[in-house]
Amino acid sequence: MRVPVMVYAEDPVLRAGVTHQLRTRPEVEVLTSQDEARAAVSLVVVDEVDDAATRLLRRLQRTSPARTGVIVGRIDRESLQITVECEVSAVIRRSDAREDRLVSAVLALANGEAVLPGDLLATLLDHVGKLQRASLDPNGPTLSTLTPREVDMLRLISEGLGTAEIATKLCYSERTVKNILHGVTTRLNLRNRAHAVGFVMRHGLI
Repeated sequence: MRVPVMVYAEDPVLRAGVTHQLRTRPEVEVLTSQDEARAAVSLVVVDEVDDAATRLLRRLQRTSPARTGVIVGRIDRESLQITVECEVSAVIRRSDAREDRLVSAVLALANGEAVLPGDLLATLLDHVGKLQRASLDPNGPTLSTLTPREVDMLRLISEGLGTAEIATKLCYSERTVKNILHGVTTRLNLRNRAHAVGFVMRHGLI
């Protein structure tokens, strides 16, 4: 039986490249957007796990029963943590995303397996070890690290909302939302919103 796969990519070139490799294979059925609900596997193709990619992964986590894989150009420790939090079951570097590798990953996902390059697995295990040690640290960050409205905003970002939606939901201006989020990322020495969400979720603050 063919595995129904939905490919997501903002870049049409990336989408076309992955779709072309899968479409010729008898093991896989590449779906159109109209058949998205039938997907057993979702493949998200991105340059990096940025804010937009994180919103998409969280939407799929909330709304789709399909198992998700990410095909990514660049990934670091924080990005890997975000994929784990979004229940991504496979990470494939774009440089490794040849036809046989993609089909193998799709079949593995459909069978309930996880796919992760060896070096990323080592990074993840190291990260889990650090989290376990940090959980014993009484001086680690707590809810007092953030104000209530900062917590509210980060929770909404983690649910996939954008700046305008957050402003509407919390009755703030978009400028206020941006200023508050900038304050959080600056104070905690974080790179961007995705990094901030990963940080506070890791420490159980939202």
